[in-house]
Amino acid sequence: MATGEALLALLVPGPRHGYDLKRTHDEWFAGMRPLAYGQVYSTLSRLQRDGLVQVAHTETGDGPERVVYELTAAGRQWVTGWLSEPVDPAGGHAEEMIRKIVAAYRLNADPDGLMARQRAVHLRRIRAIDPDGPSGGTAELAPNLQVDHARLHLDADLRWLELAAERIRRHPAPSERPATSIEPTPSMDLTEPSDGGARR
Repeated sequence: MATGEALLALLVPGPRHGYDLKRTHDEWFAGMRPLAYGQVYSTLSRLQRDGLVQVAHTETGDGPERVVYELTAAGRQWVTGWLSEPVDPAGGHAEEMIRKIVAAYRLNADPDGLMARQRAVHLRRIRAIDPDGPSGGTAELAPNLQVDHARLHLDADLRWLELAAERIRRHPAPSERPATSIEPTPSMDLTEPSDGGARR
């Protein structure tokens, strides 16, 4: 997942400064590659240039000033769309798929729906692979190996999605819910339960 989308997702609950964004990123995605401070600030600068974030205010105290950023309307629309779209199974997609599902889980942005759409994309890709594959023989060894590799990786992803769904069902979503509303897509639920019950 691109750093930009990660920071936009981290700003959904409310405004944050760069230090808090780095700390929260490393907490949300523990065990994965942490963000460098320089990467946070260079990405925030690009997001501000593109109109996806803006400066909310500047905090002053005993230490240096801290610039606090918030999502713009365009940034909120961007991250809403990103949280609803499955990842293309082609190429090195595993890290982005994990981060996107974690972000959807943290924000209660319908992770079950996202995983269902992801499964559908993977199943379409599996069906698109020639079911018969190349015929046997030495000349067809490389194509056969490539087809086997693609099919087995897709199958492993599907099994991982089932495991992820089960883990999410067993662990209630944390309290990283948006401080302000996101305009939801039909597949998203970013509102508090009306009865105050546990999150699904």
